[in-house]
Amino acid sequence: MAWFSRRRRAKDTPMLGRSDGPLMDIDRKAVEAHLRGFVESRRGVEAYVEPATSVTPTTVVLIAWDGEWTRRAVGARKDAFEVAQRLGVPVYDVNHTGYPNRMREWNSRQRRGGS
Repeated sequence: MAWFSRRRRAKDTPMLGRSDGPLMDIDRKAVEAHLRGFVESRRGVEAYVEPATSVTPTTVVLIAWDGEWTRRAVGARKDAFEVAQRLGVPVYDVNHTGYPNRMREWNSRQRRGGS
């Protein structure tokens, strides 16, 4: 007898509109509104698509020219590229390009308490 059967869980748990990563309900309108606000209030924004993992769904990281960034779950990989296209920003697959150095530099400045 299996106490924790995947087959049973998959059958009994409703899908929440997700196709990759863990089951998660994503408010797509709120996500896109947040990302749009970031793009409209900063210069030189680029999008980086992060793959789903066993604990996180597919995400988009927006990175501005100075390295400031924001991350939001978007659902499937296809959704990530579509959101970036609607926002009118260049989009990259982080598995192919990695993250830009300006993001790491911004994180370092934030840890030191500088702007």
